[in-house]
Amino acid sequence: MSNNEQIVATEAEKLAAVLPFPLMQSLAESLGRCDSADWPAATDRILQCLSHPHYRGLAAEFLDRCRSQSPVFSSQAVALAVLTAACSEKAHRNDQAVELAWTGPDVGVMPLRRTEQAILQVLDCASKRITVVSYAVYNIPHVCDALIRAARRGVAVDVIVETPDRLEGKNAYDTLAAFGPAVADRCSVYFWPLEHRPKDESGRPGILHVKCAVADGRWLFLSSANLTEYAFTINMELGLLVIGGPLPKQVEEQFDRLIGTKTLVRV
Repeated sequence: MSNNEQIVATEAEKLAAVLPFPLMQSLAESLGRCDSADWPAATDRILQCLSHPHYRGLAAEFLDRCRSQSPVFSSQAVALAVLTAACSEKAHRNDQAVELAWTGPDVGVMPLRRTEQAILQVLDCASKRITVVSYAVYNIPHVCDALIRAARRGVAVDVIVETPDRLEGKNAYDTLAAFGPAVADRCSVYFWPLEHRPKDESGRPGILHVKCAVADGRWLFLSSANLTEYAFTINMELGLLVIGGPLPKQVEEQFDRLIGTKTLVRV
């Protein structure tokens, strides 16, 4: 594959990730009917199939990039790239499994994955990267062991906490100490500085209250549970384990942006 072909394929893949499948189909059909010699002048006609202004703007940017980077390609070739990317993204979105995770009373109605089991599955399945986010961290030896195992097999681990030294409630302690030195030494730990947070009229700042774990853009555990012993044992907590589909990658990229813009700062 040439560099120009790679550009078209990559741009089509990005567009398929945000445009609904029927709109990608319509765009491909409009491109396919376009005279390649008239393609630069036919952009407006091609975009008429997209009534939503946001989607139309994204498609216009896609066409401009393809044309500027790869003017040698016919509109039919770009249409094929669009349709291929759309079909691939649709299959990816359909390849998704969602399970409930629970800590709390067992009323015997249906078997549910335990909260700690779900997060350990995410951590142990990672082969490239992990992002873990929690408001509070306390007495979680199995999770710490899983993070150490992941780091030892070459997984990049980002841990994001409310602050390095605060537990929910009024008790202060060292979050990094709660993880232990073996985890802290192997992970990149981030927090949300007070000066970066919005405040209410009384000057009270917002808090980082997210609890989730993401692995390789494919595994996502999202829960009410903090990373604490009580959340895994005696609290009532509910969460979702998502495998596949677009959501894990979206969550991963959201925290990447927060780190990239330095909204979250490394400890």
